[in-house]
Amino acid sequence: RYRYYSSSASLLVGEDRWHVGIYSTVQWYSYVQRQSAASSLLLYWYLFLCLLCLLCPLCFDQLAAYMYCVDTTHTSMEMSLIRKSTCSHRFVLSLAAAMSASTGSEAAFSTIPMPKKVSPYEPPKWTQDILENAPAGRLTLCNLPTPLYKVEPTLITHQDNKPSILHSLAELDIGLFVKRDDATGGVELGGNKLRKLEFLLADAIERGCNAVVTIGGEQSNHCRATAAACRMIGMDPHLILRTRRANAVREGKDDFGSVGNILIDRMIGSKIYTCTPGEYGRIGSDQLVERVCKTLQSTSGPFGPVKPYGIPVGGSNAVGTWGYINGVEEMLEQWGAMKSGDGSTCSLDHVVFACGSGGTAAGITLGLALARSAKAKVHAIGVCDSPDYFYNHVSEIADDMGLVLPSYLPTVDYIKEHMTAHQGKGLGYAASTPEELDFVARFAQETGIVLDPVYSGKALFHFVNHVLEDDPESFRGKNILFWHTGGALGLYDKGAPLKETLDDISP
Repeated sequence: RYRYYSSSASLLVGEDRWHVGIYSTVQWYSYVQRQSAASSLLLYWYLFLCLLCLLCPLCFDQLAAYMYCVDTTHTSMEMSLIRKSTCSHRFVLSLAAAMSASTGSEAAFSTIPMPKKVSPYEPPKWTQDILENAPAGRLTLCNLPTPLYKVEPTLITHQDNKPSILHSLAELDIGLFVKRDDATGGVELGGNKLRKLEFLLADAIERGCNAVVTIGGEQSNHCRATAAACRMIGMDPHLILRTRRANAVREGKDDFGSVGNILIDRMIGSKIYTCTPGEYGRIGSDQLVERVCKTLQSTSGPFGPVKPYGIPVGGSNAVGTWGYINGVEEMLEQWGAMKSGDGSTCSLDHVVFACGSGGTAAGITLGLALARSAKAKVHAIGVCDSPDYFYNHVSEIADDMGLVLPSYLPTVDYIKEHMTAHQGKGLGYAASTPEELDFVARFAQETGIVLDPVYSGKALFHFVNHVLEDDPESFRGKNILFWHTGGALGLYDKGAPLKETLDDISP
């Protein structure tokens, strides 16, 4: 209503205040009538207020400033104008505030997230005509922007004067920054998956679905975040968890217990199914999701037929990946606002992250390649599968997103040009070596930042101890951004393997 009015009266120069006032009176009256038709007294007061503004241009100017202030929440400058006004004008503005609050005005709630509301999505300009299959809407689930922290690598820790686990970065004068996507939400939501779910669940709502089916490992961060987000928007979560204990759980000889992500899954009331690693590999994750969806389609819930929406492992498809196209735009804005000691813009040289299902890798790679404002080299540290698998899978996601390339350039070659996939899975997915766990614990001791043992901890360990050591001079004096993807709940079942390190750093 008043987004186009400014606290500066100069923007109204040349306008006929009488015409604007009459128009405002009609608009305000119709809005309040829709919001609170039963309150005739409130309508009369609002009409009185509008007519007062019509007759007194100064009242109109200040009320316009107030409404602009409420709608955009830019309180400091606009409210200072109101504080300087006369008593009579403050009385008018107080009435406006009371009316706005009483009617449940949209302006009063403009900054409060509405999880179920699908908002129109406008893709970054640098994706236009290049990524053709952009989603129409998204939800507001994340706390954005997530922080961008700078870590100061040292040669020796100040806690116990032992060599720092980041001493090689200090020796090479490397700047380390951490993008904290572990802070996208609370304990039940936090992590990189939430960015994807904003688009995936918006699509589910638009399709009229009332249940979601997805799949992941036994301690899946994605499944936990999906289940919590589903409850926030009124959908039922159905989780397929891959575990070696699947047969024992089905036969009632074992249960999942209540540790880490499983605890959250069960507290939320998720319907949990199981599959063995063999079934997962033989049947395929997409087929397992489709089978459960087909079964649910023939059932009914308390509010009618079940209409399931299938989400692939990790939320990694052409829809979910837009979460990290959006994330790159956010990060580049943050990076552009940083200045070095001489006032110049800091160079962004390398971006490092854990790669599990490929969606985050696709979004970050395509985002940085298309934005072209940063010449950063992208390092996807695989925590499962092989580099070739990730090159091919990221290429498939890019094609599904409608990536437009010259006919002579295969998508996989384009991805290889802009992303380097590293083999960093160690003992395998979700299996940690003592060295990896020691790194995670000491990184927390030195920086106060908690990594997880499955994704971010394994990825940063591999980068520092293998990628960096293999070619140190190519990183000398460079700035590295490590994209923390969350997952700290995975530490809950690592207490016993961590005991020796914990006794050392916290006896």
